[in-house]
Amino acid sequence: MFSKACEYSIRASIFIAGKSMDGQRTNLKEIAEAIDSPVAYTAKLLQQLVHAGVIDSVKGVSGGFEIPKNKIGKLKLCHIVDAIDGDAIYTRCGLGLPHCSEKNPCPVHDHFKSIRQDLKNMLEKTDLKELTEEVKDGKALLKR
Repeated sequence: MFSKACEYSIRASIFIAGKSMDGQRTNLKEIAEAIDSPVAYTAKLLQQLVHAGVIDSVKGVSGGFEIPKNKIGKLKLCHIVDAIDGDAIYTRCGLGLPHCSEKNPCPVHDHFKSIRQDLKNMLEKTDLKELTEEVKDGKALLKR
């Protein structure tokens, strides 16, 4: 459903949020290892997240990546998805056809419409703090 880039970005954001909730910054290598992602690929994704204002990058000896504590509960999954994949998850055809629409629907168009709306609702309601707490409590994992 999500692109691989978006999956890694969500996992990275949750990891960074967890460190930030503990008052710590984290570095690229630590993030890549924690989410089981190649370092160079993770670097590109983190740049996009910084550019979109999802995470902060602090330069210098004590620098790294962080999310201000007061922002973690306000960041919704939709912010991360929009930063990486744009609105394609809400608009593209469920079968990947280039010209699927209300006028020219694919065979699953009407069925997929409700799934897409449910997904949009979930992404707009689910905040980073909630997901981070699930990981910190051991109820969820960021890698296999």
